[in-house]
Amino acid sequence: MLYAAASGGGAGGLTPILMIALLFGVMYFMMIRPQQKRRREAEQMQSALAPGDEVVTIGGLYGTVTDVEDESVLLEVAPGVQTRFARPAIARVVTRAERPEAETITEEAESVKE
Repeated sequence: MLYAAASGGGAGGLTPILMIALLFGVMYFMMIRPQQKRRREAEQMQSALAPGDEVVTIGGLYGTVTDVEDESVLLEVAPGVQTRFARPAIARVVTRAERPEAETITEEAESVKE
């Protein structure tokens, strides 16, 4: 009786492996891939910061970019009050400063390439 029950599940051994593979596939397309896309967009936004941009930090502090360096950004949070933040601490750009036409065209061309 036990031998017949054990040998009857030949195709059943493949089913759990397929279910696990399907689960990993769904997790990749529903969780990992969108997170990678958001991270790429955040890095692109942070690399495009320029003086005059109004930004919000991850802590909720509003400020205007006055200087941009390799790893940090100098924000003016009140008249005469400037603080230095790491680039990844910038959550979003509220308003962009006016850019010359040539720089705007270059940014649009780069976004079309992607």
